[in-house]
Amino acid sequence: MRLVARLGGVLRRTAWQAVPTVIGIVILNFCLLQMLPGDAADVIAAESGSATVEGMAALRAHFGLDLPAMQRLLGYLNALAHFDLGMSPRHNLPVTTLILSRLGATLLLMGTALGLALLSGILFGAVMAVTVGRWPDRILSIAALLFYSTPSFWLGLMAIVLFAVKLGWLPAGGNVTIDAGLTGWAWAADHARHLVLPALAMAGFFVAIFSRLTRAAMLEVRGQDFVRTAEAKGLGPFAVTLRHVLRNALIPVTTVAGMHIGTLLGGSVVIEVVFSWPGLGRLALESVLSRDYHVLLGILFLSSLLVIAANLLVDLLHAWLDPRIQVR
Repeated sequence: MRLVARLGGVLRRTAWQAVPTVIGIVILNFCLLQMLPGDAADVIAAESGSATVEGMAALRAHFGLDLPAMQRLLGYLNALAHFDLGMSPRHNLPVTTLILSRLGATLLLMGTALGLALLSGILFGAVMAVTVGRWPDRILSIAALLFYSTPSFWLGLMAIVLFAVKLGWLPAGGNVTIDAGLTGWAWAADHARHLVLPALAMAGFFVAIFSRLTRAAMLEVRGQDFVRTAEAKGLGPFAVTLRHVLRNALIPVTTVAGMHIGTLLGGSVVIEVVFSWPGLGRLALESVLSRDYHVLLGILFLSSLLVIAANLLVDLLHAWLDPRIQVR
């Protein structure tokens, strides 16, 4: 019952903090986008090859771009309160439809990359902490430093050259083989093959962070009194490491993982462009190039919700890992 009460307190606190945070993010993003030069009417007129002053004025009036900025902001907030993200001038489709068509691919890529990074980082960090000062620790520390120093786009390009071009083991881009007509397990296996390289490229940087953080946290926890008490009671090294040291060392690791959800979203733009992955990152880049600010605002709004939800899950995980954590 105490655990349920703590989890309920976390949910209530996060809900109260999330509403003003999201509103502030929406207003800030809207104001920043107003400072950018050009709009969707300029891009559409440029692509058409010819435009008149009357035609440009009609386009801006049709999309509401001729209204004052404050009126557009209030209108956008009112539409957002009714769960309406507006229409895309570029695609002539609802922004919600565009985002939902790309959301699954981005969540799949982010979830796979984060899962690989957490599992690999915690495993490597635990090995480094157990063998501190010996050759496994030194080799893994050097590898972590290399992954930390390597840009994700360069890692992705090298992975394409090696595994797709030279060896031919994996596809170089996309998320599915076009016109293959696959179904069932064959379709899932094809998706998995396309997912391997972008997920590994995105996870490399975070593997380095999580492994170094796990190593440092475990070394710090190992010197505390309750660990020595557990050893004095006769618990074996494996039980002490798993049940006492590693469990408490996971708290800073999960905290940093939650903080890096936003970094994952930002990094997905580069990875999705490199691997032609049809997700929100590519849609955001296309929206910037076409000045489709309604779509970009929708993506930024959804990204803020994802980051808040991720931090909520981290708070819930902390309340479960450490009963001493109290909600204030």
